[in-house]
Amino acid sequence: MPSPPEFERSPPSSFPGTPPYGPSPPNNFRPSPPIYLPPVVFPPPSGPPPAHKKPQNRAWCVAKPTVPGPIIQEAMDYACGTGADCKSIQPDGSCYRPEGLLAHASYAFNSYWQNAKVGGGTCDFGGTAMLVTVDPSKSHHHTFMAQ
Repeated sequence: MPSPPEFERSPPSSFPGTPPYGPSPPNNFRPSPPIYLPPVVFPPPSGPPPAHKKPQNRAWCVAKPTVPGPIIQEAMDYACGTGADCKSIQPDGSCYRPEGLLAHASYAFNSYWQNAKVGGGTCDFGGTAMLVTVDPSKSHHHTFMAQ
């Protein structure tokens, strides 16, 4: 009976030991250090920056002049009690005027609304307020005092 074939421990010669992926680096090969480019530097500005433009869509929340005084007072009390800065329109405040209910309410409504609008607050106050696009502090009617 013939003897079994002998087992070869090394791979057959048709399979080389190192795969042919390309040339091998020379034995004394050392990678060069990375090259870092200098940062890009822009020339300094030649003059002052352009003037800031005022937003085109400015608005103010003011009291409606047709609403009766007692209702305006109640809405103003609500605004002052829930976030409006009403220190200036108190009797000892710098913007207080004894006959200025409409101006005081407008001041309170706008103070409240300017702070609350980012969170979804509205300029309504139970129908006693409205939005205007002309700065009421610069209006000739003077129904609103500047903050």
